[in-house]
Amino acid sequence: MVPAIALESSYLAKATLFYCPEESKASFKASSKGLERNVHMRPTPAITRAPRPRSSFKRKGLWGASILILLLIACVGVSVYVGWKLTHPVRDTLKDTPEAHGIHFEQVEFQSRTNDVTLKGWFLESESSPAKLNIIMAHGYRKNRLQADAEALKLSKTLVDQGYNVLMFDFRNSGESGGDVTSVGYLEKYDLLGAVDWMNANHPGTIALHGFSMGATTALIAAAEEPSIVGIVADSPFNHLTRYLKENLPVWSHLPNFPFTPLILGILPQLTGIDPDQVDGLSAVDRVYPRPILFIHSTDDHSVPYSNSETMWAKHPDRFELWKPSGADHVKSHAVHPKEYEEKVLQFYSRLEQHQPQQQ
Repeated sequence: MVPAIALESSYLAKATLFYCPEESKASFKASSKGLERNVHMRPTPAITRAPRPRSSFKRKGLWGASILILLLIACVGVSVYVGWKLTHPVRDTLKDTPEAHGIHFEQVEFQSRTNDVTLKGWFLESESSPAKLNIIMAHGYRKNRLQADAEALKLSKTLVDQGYNVLMFDFRNSGESGGDVTSVGYLEKYDLLGAVDWMNANHPGTIALHGFSMGATTALIAAAEEPSIVGIVADSPFNHLTRYLKENLPVWSHLPNFPFTPLILGILPQLTGIDPDQVDGLSAVDRVYPRPILFIHSTDDHSVPYSNSETMWAKHPDRFELWKPSGADHVKSHAVHPKEYEEKVLQFYSRLEQHQPQQQ
């Protein structure tokens, strides 16, 4: 493309040739040709556009970062809320009494071994005296001493009729007991040990534990520290709280596993002071051994897989027993198979009657 100044020069030269004498024409022709050659030889300057402002990209980046930060804050907020709700569940009120089943009982209260919570319960006295064995029941998460889904009061009546004393009580933050935090075994261990202290003080004799779900795991870790306990029936326990929650927390939180499970597990210890790694039934059974344990776990349990009981039973099968009924959901083996359940339990307890507590 020829610049405008060059075109003007060319037109001027031609006009001069038209009006000037022959000599001038020749001179202007030579001059014009030289100019055109120079113009054509001169490189055409490159046309460049001004760079676009980068502020739009920065704005988009800031918007993206802001959205991510807001999402993270929202996830953390939801995790804190759910973690708080999981450790502060609504209490399940008592809707039945031993009296309605014709069982003689005594209202009792005692201190957790932490001495900071008052616990309440029922002492159901054996139909025969002296009692063959003292049995302390331990209920599950979000439940109370009745453990209604397992029909624990009906089971207790059978035990009382067969010559056993039974203590049914509420863990902290459950039923009629004090406290405002549920720690899924971490602090409940001390509640159960407080029940052992009460039984030893008021009805000395051989003690066994019968736990359901959280109460079953709590019974295992309490017995690992208390040699006066001679045996345990563990109905539907989890084997390790942290590992269980990593795999099954959505069952209780109703939230997607990621990102909420890692967030909740990271926040809970800071929020409540609870260390879920300490609720470790898998290592506790080594300290319970050689005392016997009867594990009961339905193969159709949709809340706590029966593999939790299998892993603990497999550590010492020479002293531990495992019964895996089918057709019952979580802790409902007694409700679905009452006769077989009670036969298994009575046989186990009868073998404990002659056991003496281990020396401390």
